[in-house]
This record gives sequence, C-alpha cells and structure tokens, in this order.
Amino acid sequence: MDGTHGSGGKFTQAAERAADSKGFERAARVGYVASGVLHALIGIIAFQIASGGGGSNADSSGAVAALSQQPGGIFLIWFCFVGCIALALFQASRAFLDRGGDKKEVWKKRATDAGTAIAYGAIGVTFGIFALGGSSDSEQSQVTWTARLLSQPTGQLLVGVGGAVIAGIGLYFIYKGLTQKFREDLGPIPGQTWQRTATVTGIGGYTAKGISLLILGGLVIAAAVTADPEKSTGLDGALRTLNEAPLGWLALGAVGVGLIFYGLYMGLIRARFGKL
Repeated sequence: MDGTHGSGGKFTQAAERAADSKGFERAARVGYVASGVLHALIGIIAFQIASGGGGSNADSSGAVAALSQQPGGIFLIWFCFVGCIALALFQASRAFLDRGGDKKEVWKKRATDAGTAIAYGAIGVTFGIFALGGSSDSEQSQVTWTARLLSQPTGQLLVGVGGAVIAGIGLYFIYKGLTQKFREDLGPIPGQTWQRTATVTGIGGYTAKGISLLILGGLVIAAAVTADPEKSTGLDGALRTLNEAPLGWLALGAVGVGLIFYGLYMGLIRARFGKL
C-alpha cells in the first residue's frame, strides 16, 4: 500500500511539474491564438455573406478550409492544431490537479477546465483533419447527429434540452461581454493601449459570439419541436438565418465584425494576458 501510494504521489508531482512548466504554458497559449484565427476567419466569412457574397461556410470547417487554400496556410493549420491540442492537454491536467479547501469550488473549477479541454480538443481535431489532407463539414455533421438523436424515443426532448443549453451559453456570453466579466479571465494588463484593446474586443467579441450561439440554440430547438434535423444547420445556418431577417445584412455584418473582435481578443489579449 505504501509503495502504491508513493508511486501515485510521484506521478502527481511529475504531472504538476509538467503542467507548471513554462514551455507547456507557452504551447498552451498558442491554443488561444488558434481560436482567435478561427473566429476571425468566421467573422470575415460572415461579413462577406452580409455583403452579398457566397464564400465558404461560416463555421469552423469553412474557416479552416478557407485557410488551407491560402499560400502557406497548411503551416498555420499545423501550428493551430498543435496549439489546440497543447491547450486541451493543459486544461485536462488542470482538471486532474485542481485542489483546494472548498470542494464545491474545486469541482466547479474541474468542470470548467474539463469543458475547456473538450472544446479545444474538438477545435484541434478540425485543424488536424485538414492538416492531414482531409476535410469536414460541420453543418452536415450537426444535421446527422441531430437526426440520430431524434430517432431515439426521447430524442426530441434531448435535442430540445441541447438547444436550450446552447442558447443559455449564448446569453451568458452576451452577459459576460456587456458586464466585462471576461476581465476575470485575465491577469494584469499594462498600458492604456492594451487596456482599451481588451475592452473593445472583449465587449464586441463576447456579445457577437453570444448572439450567434443564441440563434444557433434557437435553430436546434426548432429542430426538436418540428422533429426536422435539417433545421439544425450549425453556426453557418444560424448566421445565414440572421442574414435573411429584415435588415439582416446589417445585423450579420455587425456580428461578423464582432466575431473578428472576438478573434482579436483571443489571439492578442487572452493568449498574452489570460490566466492559465
């Protein structure tokens, strides 16, 4: 028993040293840069749609596909892939190592770290597919998974709950942006220029992302109510739905600019000053 306990303690200490290493932390911060690149590209595509252009799908797969077609894009895709996987592993290690006096806060922190690890792992998979010469379609994948869920006995309920969760996250993003709660994720920021940049990109970025998630959640709920998986068309469908509303081109253009701001916030502010 003592030997087992000692081995476990040594493993934990080794994991802590790895998680606290500067090299691992720097690699993890590249994941925020990757997220910034992805959202900025989605924002550009959304702005193009609002301007009357077709372009790629305004989602993660469409953004990475557009990036892959640029000169040297494959190198940036590999760079983003490595960063996302590093950040996912870093957050997963944090979830494993989180400790403290208040058990409720510890488990809350573990859930947040685990969720972040899953999110960046999924983004990393998208970059990885294209890095290896493949392709993916986020919209079709969502339709397929929605159809599978709807085919289950309680499928409509599950899809509806999923849509409500996405919409709730969207509302939280809007709240986080407008109240500037995103500053809680950041350490000290030196200089007025960086401070203003954080404020503008954070407010505009979180609000725009929240709006897009709110519409996306609404589409998923619509798919649940009508039992029609084709209504669950992903982020691209959500943004195009916004474009079809009265003065939708103006609203979509504003959301597109906001998503570019979110990309700048993640790639410049969160990557440099974010707490890890």
